[in-house]
Amino acid sequence: MHLILKATGEGAGNVSHLLSKNPNNVYDRTDKGVRVRMVYTTAAERETEVLMHAEPDPVDLVRGTPDGYDITQYINDREFVTSSLFCSYIRSALGTALNGKPKESYIQWVGHPFDMELTFGPVASDLPDRAIEELFSPLGYAVTLERDELAYTFDLKKKSTVRRIILRGQVTVQNALRQLFLLIPVLDNYKHYFIGEDEIDKIKRYGEGWLDGHPLKEMIIKRTLRFAELIRQYERQEGVLSAPVEAVDAWDDNVSAPDVPSQQEQPPVRLNELRYRAITDVVAGLSHKRRIVDMGAGEGKLSAKLAYIPGVESILAVEPSGQSRLRAMERFAKLEGRSGLAAMPESVIGSLFYFDEQMQHQDVIILCEVIEHIEAYRLNGIVDMIMNEYQPEVLLVTTPNKEYNQVYAMEQESLRHHDHRFEWTRAELAAQCEMWTKQAEYTFEIRGIGEYAEGFGQPTQLVIFRKERRDQHEG
Repeated sequence: MHLILKATGEGAGNVSHLLSKNPNNVYDRTDKGVRVRMVYTTAAERETEVLMHAEPDPVDLVRGTPDGYDITQYINDREFVTSSLFCSYIRSALGTALNGKPKESYIQWVGHPFDMELTFGPVASDLPDRAIEELFSPLGYAVTLERDELAYTFDLKKKSTVRRIILRGQVTVQNALRQLFLLIPVLDNYKHYFIGEDEIDKIKRYGEGWLDGHPLKEMIIKRTLRFAELIRQYERQEGVLSAPVEAVDAWDDNVSAPDVPSQQEQPPVRLNELRYRAITDVVAGLSHKRRIVDMGAGEGKLSAKLAYIPGVESILAVEPSGQSRLRAMERFAKLEGRSGLAAMPESVIGSLFYFDEQMQHQDVIILCEVIEHIEAYRLNGIVDMIMNEYQPEVLLVTTPNKEYNQVYAMEQESLRHHDHRFEWTRAELAAQCEMWTKQAEYTFEIRGIGEYAEGFGQPTQLVIFRKERRDQHEG
């Protein structure tokens, strides 16, 4: 993970004083298992170029995490990508520049805009190229994105989602760094630390002078604060986020909604919440709903909502990830004693990739945004196992509508999430459902979830598979 800052033009040689780092000395510090280095590759009167590099210990990155017994915690990109981690690693080394407080004789250069080139990466972002460009171009930067062709040949993706970003424009050193320290975590959309009120202070400090006028301010705020209550707290202080931005739903499904509605004005309903509402509405209207399985339950958000449906007696929240199951169990524990609770969800370790007899003959099995994370060639066998061996009364499946990606102005053939193996059009999904139900005694109905767009449908597709009863054929 690295950042290269290159300044040219009048006074560029003073950049080293703004950074408070001597060009003749290599800055090399190791703190808490992370080695941070700053090296000047050019230090002349009209040109300065400095490389900032951070190298964390991969073992320290996961030491002390809740699922320390789970080897999959080591399978991640955190030690390589330029992310919120990188910003936290180099923050102390750049304190003078971020605060704009060099030695008195160089104060005049704090507000001086240099011809600047900023190169950083690799960045692992779920945002499409157009969204990344729209984050930086309003700040006066010309944006260049570089990515590599993938080396593997099996049918997943043709291009990597990992990109290197080059920004060119006239900007002060202080503003350039403040913008990066706020926007790099927005790109990565992953926070490694506790998110609290300090994040609001950081937005105000680093966003001063440029964030209020940014056209994607809402997305920046949401992906920085993540939690609905913090977002509302920021709104109360600043009076922002007055209008919804539809594209945020496509690019970011991870802002958490509160479990209990607030009497204050609510932010726009997210697509993920609309999915949960559609599923719970269907389940509530079923005649057979005593026993429910939420496959791929993640942190248990949907299971917690199903727990309030009258007539539900058991909910198995099935999830293979130890860390997600821990968070689900914490969520379920908070439900204890709440009024209107019909059933307490049970967190169960499990997977769609092997047969589990306790999943047999349940009333409802739910796959909410699950199938697109499975390789297509494995999916037919999984559906066959559910329909012919588990045999639920109803199977509910949600998955993205690929056609709607154009409404979100996503790149052609790009996917909404880096872990998606495929995304189907409405016709492709219908064809798959036809094939699956020919091999099992089920009928199906497809509905849309989310805002309708002419010619593109709705962003999410919901399939309701119902088991055919023998008396329907024997009449």
